[in-house]
Amino acid sequence: MNKEIFILQEIIKAILFGIIEGVTEWLPISSTGHMILLDEFIHLGVSAQFYKLFEVVIQLGAILAVILLYFEKIWPLKQKDGTLTLDRPTLDLWGKIIVACLPAAVIGILFDDWMEEHFFTPEVVAITLIFYGILFILIESRNIGSGSVKNVKDISYRKAIQVGIFQLLSLVPGTSRSGSTIIGGLLIGLERSVAAEFTFYLAIPVMIGASLLKLVKYILRVGFVFNSNELLILAVGCIVAFVVSILVIRFLMSYIKKHNFIVFGYYRIVLGLMVLGYFWFLK
Repeated sequence: MNKEIFILQEIIKAILFGIIEGVTEWLPISSTGHMILLDEFIHLGVSAQFYKLFEVVIQLGAILAVILLYFEKIWPLKQKDGTLTLDRPTLDLWGKIIVACLPAAVIGILFDDWMEEHFFTPEVVAITLIFYGILFILIESRNIGSGSVKNVKDISYRKAIQVGIFQLLSLVPGTSRSGSTIIGGLLIGLERSVAAEFTFYLAIPVMIGASLLKLVKYILRVGFVFNSNELLILAVGCIVAFVVSILVIRFLMSYIKKHNFIVFGYYRIVLGLMVLGYFWFLK
């Protein structure tokens, strides 16, 4: 195989990974679980160390979509009477975001390698997909998504911490970071759209932090060494994840105005059963 064909194949693979990341990062169906499954059938022509970096850093493309779409809501500098001032409600919102991210950040940093070694298996992914799929169906069948908190800025620090505790569940692959925080938000009284929007905001420090952690570990183990193919694959994956994320976030916020999350619960159950069937009987 000549070099040009090889590079083209890797670009196509990176596009597929970017699409999966952009779709599954925001829908409550587990991006990590889908990335593990995609890697089972489509292998990037890179080292194992670089792939571990790639599957996390690609999330930066997805998070840039949130920053772009919600920039006015999350940027604390507001212009008033021709001067820039710090907006207190926005600063307060960031305080709640940081508080909510602390539990997962602490546990993630301390046990990242251990969890990667013990939890990143098809069986764990399948079980968590099915379990939280059932949970979504049970919660939504009781119409819990029509909570009392109708605006993100009305979330209290107590509720922010509670959502942050639920986010701990997402450290297990297959759970879904957005799924765990949305479930937590619904259970503590956030309206469906508020739970989803706050989930998007929580992703900013979580995903940037996770990407930096993986980058530091990669540099310590391998060094700051990237060839042109690796940089191209990373860039393509991030760009595709960014574009797809914009479309998916807009779709999800429009969808949940008229629908609940039950369909995602059924999807998780079906996918989980398919994963178990494949790895137990076909592989």
